[in-house]
Amino acid sequence: MSRYIPMPAYPDAMPVDISFVFEDEKPAGKHGFVKADGDQLRFEDGTLARFWGVNFNGGANFPEHDYAKKVARRLAQAGCNIVRFHQLDAEWDTPNIYSFSKGKRVKTTRVLDPKSMDRLDYLIHSLKEEGIYCYMDMMTYRKFKEGDEVPFHTHLMDGAKPWSITNRRLIQLQKEFATQFWHHYNPYTGLCHKDDPVFVMAEITNECDLFGNTRSGRWSYVPIPYYENEFRQIFRDWLKENGIKYDWEHCDLYTQDDPMIQFKIHVTKVYYQEMADHLKKECGVQFPVTGTNWYKSSALTKAQEDMDFVDSHHYFYDWRWGNTERTCRHRAITEAPFVFPNAAKMRIANKPFFISEWDMPWPNSYRAEGPIYYAAIGALQNWSGFAIHTYSYGTRLENMNVLGRELSSPVGGVPYREGVFSVWNDPAKFGLFYHSALIFRRGDVAPAQKKIAVQAQELAKNVFTAFADGLEQHRLATVFDEKLPESYDVLIPETDHIPQEMPGVYASDHGQLIRDTKAQIGKIDTPRSKVIYGQISCNRSPSSVMLWKPAPIALPGGGLIIDSYTDFGVIALSSLTDDPTEISDNMLLSAIGRARNTGAEFDGSKMLDVGRPPILAEVIHAKVKLKTEIGESLKVWGVNAEGFYAGQLPTAYEDGYLSFEIGDEMNPACYYLIVKE
Repeated sequence: MSRYIPMPAYPDAMPVDISFVFEDEKPAGKHGFVKADGDQLRFEDGTLARFWGVNFNGGANFPEHDYAKKVARRLAQAGCNIVRFHQLDAEWDTPNIYSFSKGKRVKTTRVLDPKSMDRLDYLIHSLKEEGIYCYMDMMTYRKFKEGDEVPFHTHLMDGAKPWSITNRRLIQLQKEFATQFWHHYNPYTGLCHKDDPVFVMAEITNECDLFGNTRSGRWSYVPIPYYENEFRQIFRDWLKENGIKYDWEHCDLYTQDDPMIQFKIHVTKVYYQEMADHLKKECGVQFPVTGTNWYKSSALTKAQEDMDFVDSHHYFYDWRWGNTERTCRHRAITEAPFVFPNAAKMRIANKPFFISEWDMPWPNSYRAEGPIYYAAIGALQNWSGFAIHTYSYGTRLENMNVLGRELSSPVGGVPYREGVFSVWNDPAKFGLFYHSALIFRRGDVAPAQKKIAVQAQELAKNVFTAFADGLEQHRLATVFDEKLPESYDVLIPETDHIPQEMPGVYASDHGQLIRDTKAQIGKIDTPRSKVIYGQISCNRSPSSVMLWKPAPIALPGGGLIIDSYTDFGVIALSSLTDDPTEISDNMLLSAIGRARNTGAEFDGSKMLDVGRPPILAEVIHAKVKLKTEIGESLKVWGVNAEGFYAGQLPTAYEDGYLSFEIGDEMNPACYYLIVKE
């Protein structure tokens, strides 16, 4: 029977602090500016740049000074080293970058609010001191106003999608904002933003494109005749320039066929390049810039090929979240045949790749698998970083003490903007950032040995065959011609199957990662981090089935063995030193599974009641054996939500293994420090 314990979160501190592992990385910027170096990001002094962190959404970007220091410290304690500033320009925020508070009418978005900028400046300073870098989201939800002199501004969607790509006035205003922001002087850092190496990346526009929905081929944007006619005129000129005869005046603007698809690639590239040139030449930014950040088709990916790096978003969910109907399918990564279709294909050969939004959102019961899996695959693929969407939408977190309801009501009329994506207080996600940061930032999982270039052949279609087979085996990236890229081992078409040794079992070519979709078990086996996740009590050997007794689960190298009484969970062990776990004298063991609010109720996939405080975490009850040369001098301490030692666990040392039992009646905890006394 499942047992839960209170696991409240505190906005100023984490239960365990691993910031000392990355102490030498403070302050952010000490290595110089980030530069693109082939398929990696590197600082000017040659240090590899890898980022694990969060988004701050809306009002979370403008905290009071005291909170800024606290949240920066808390992020560092969890192992984070990047924050993406997202939705700063959304008028539903309070504050936002154009308005500090609600009440006074805002007539233009051409002026940055000085109070908002002061708070953002101090946040940047606080993050920098803790070794946390910044990713700037240039255009998201900007709602143009009367004073902006934009045609039909009241008809435009937030961010003026998609006409911000083609309309000259909208492009001019984007340039103006960029100049204002990057030339802004931060009194707390003593630098203009453009001169501060705390900024490592920027995107030109968030989730905005001309290619439409990949299934219907339609745009989700509001049709406005003025802008559609302008678009046709630009299309007409391009056709004439290229000697192509086509009915530009009456054609379907949503078509995915040539020549429209080629025109959209062209005009998107022109827009990206113009904006990137402005940021670098006129604004003076000194870090990599990309275009947008989601996958719609290979055509949109191709439009990114001239950028410094590539960015994408990826969510593992299948829920419908409305004001009245709120459903979530409780689905596990360990049972899915392929987890990363869109994001994986967005990666272009020999370009750095970053995922600026990802999540396996609450209330999915199996979301604890998310942080570990994303970090491991990113390290295997040698990607450059992740930022989960989102840490929070605001800063008044001391009273926001339930999962999924950070805010009192939806924001901007969007039902899920009340806390569905908020992770700051979720033990099943943010509670596993310790190990995710170590796996990814420290490189505990090594890059795959073989590099495969996958040729995209259908620009307007989604073909994932090669990626579905190979992403968890080898390093994969997209190319658009038949030339084998430098440093890659082989070139294959996107329709090719990459052989697997066993159907349903995905194993990396160096043996550090295994995911078995039949047993619904995932394993990570590296010298410094060892993880077993999924249905941890359902792995039965043929001899034990008759007795109906779960068999212990062991990593291939034998460094970690568990015998779990709890059906689902993540048991992660990481060395907190530079040494492998077998000789480390300081380790963290986390055991986390389901988490929910007290009194939460579901009818199948439908949520009936969000519940009330306190947040509860399921206790993982298991026998644990870890291989160690340190011996019986290692002591195991449970750690509670406040960061107190909850009690010392009895241990035994025999045949090179330290054995102990977690989660019994006397020792209910999620975190265990294993320390030499």
